[in-house]
Amino acid sequence: MTSRRSFLSATLASASLFGIPSLRAQQTDLTSLSIVEASSLIRRRQLSPVELTQAYLDRIALLQPLVNAYNTVTAEIALSQALVLEQELMRGTWRGPLHGIPIGLKDNIDTAGILTTASSTLLKDRVPDTDAPIHTRLRDAGAILLGKLNMHEFAWGGTSAITHFGPVHNPWNLDHIPGGSSGGSAAAMAARMCCAALGTDTLASIRLPAAYCGVTGLKATHGMASIRNIIPVAESLDHVGPITGSVADAAVMLQAMAGFDPRDPVSIQAGTVDYLDALSRPVNSLRIGLPSGDYFPRLHPDTDAAVNAALNVISGITAGTREVTLPPVPNFAPLLAESYAWHEDYLADQNNHALYDAVTLERLLAAGAVSTADYIRAQQDMIRARNLIAEVFAEVDVLVTPTAPGLPERIDSAINPAQASGAEPSTRNTAPFNLYGIPTISVPIGFSADGLPIGLQISSAHLREDVMFSLAHAFQQATTWHLRTPTIA
Repeated sequence: MTSRRSFLSATLASASLFGIPSLRAQQTDLTSLSIVEASSLIRRRQLSPVELTQAYLDRIALLQPLVNAYNTVTAEIALSQALVLEQELMRGTWRGPLHGIPIGLKDNIDTAGILTTASSTLLKDRVPDTDAPIHTRLRDAGAILLGKLNMHEFAWGGTSAITHFGPVHNPWNLDHIPGGSSGGSAAAMAARMCCAALGTDTLASIRLPAAYCGVTGLKATHGMASIRNIIPVAESLDHVGPITGSVADAAVMLQAMAGFDPRDPVSIQAGTVDYLDALSRPVNSLRIGLPSGDYFPRLHPDTDAAVNAALNVISGITAGTREVTLPPVPNFAPLLAESYAWHEDYLADQNNHALYDAVTLERLLAAGAVSTADYIRAQQDMIRARNLIAEVFAEVDVLVTPTAPGLPERIDSAINPAQASGAEPSTRNTAPFNLYGIPTISVPIGFSADGLPIGLQISSAHLREDVMFSLAHAFQQATTWHLRTPTIA
């Protein structure tokens, strides 16, 4: 295996090969570049993939002791990939917008020969033999793997404080959680420890941490991106998606991620859509739906103020808002039954029980009580809800809600078993959209009085990611919240 010193030598050589002054020499912080910006520079050979990768590895080394976003850092793999991609550029080969872009993967996404643990003690030594197809797609598109990101144990919680590798810290306030379960993904993105990250989402697990960390998190239509060889919670509800610094970057990521996988039981044939084209579409005729019921009541006062301000912006650039009623939300028996089924063999061995966090174990054992009849009825109710949600989009084009009703709690509270809750009230506004299976994205809309981020959830009809992207991008063009970064370093 090539040494770090050899790769650093290659980095210096690359600047000479590219024939332009190093951006680092010009005092540019490479980790502040968006995917769109970095991709443009790389394609014009004004930025070396090796140099960009090294900048992220340097930042990981600096901030990992504070944020604890990574479980495994794959420095040598990343630099090796970067060098190959740089050499391809010199030969005139460009794979697309992700060519040379360094990313992190949530630690439940299988990577051949690299630890994939779901942040659990039970799987702490697990090394898969094969890659998840979603990793293969991104690698083939030119993305560089920086490492595997910390998460809530088995994705069974919304704090990312329960993990074999120690709690993830919110870069905006290190005493607070980043949300979960994709907490490491969102924290790494907010702290600029990667250019993009992948998370997974069963009830909230991309959108909640995106909101809590002040970044953009996308859950596309259920089945749009392959979830095969990802340690599951429940395939009926599981999604994999990007966490990025902007809507435009999320569109770039989804363009590479979307695709049918015949070996994934929930994968769908979706056709080809140009998501980047959707960013430039006008939004002045879009009808915005505000769901009635439990989405807007009982918000934290700072959340309420930020949401109202965001709705004022959205009302000003669209055809306005109206109240709508969404289909009844079925119960979550599919989540419970399917999750228990995956863990059943492990749970059958009493010796393994001590390898689960006590709260996770309690929830999983309770999930085993779901009957076959309850599971079938809940599946039928979910299918009906997915059909009925389409009727709402005859009235409106987009749905808008707060992403979360409250703010990220303190880590010391999150790890206290006496205060742990199986209800996860923070997922109140996000979980229904997993049952509906429709695309939804969380974008930053402001901060609490204490400086904690707040997010807004924007959703569109089945397979209409283009409409969602249009409004979310227009909102970010009209505001600057997504451009703000924590002063951690």
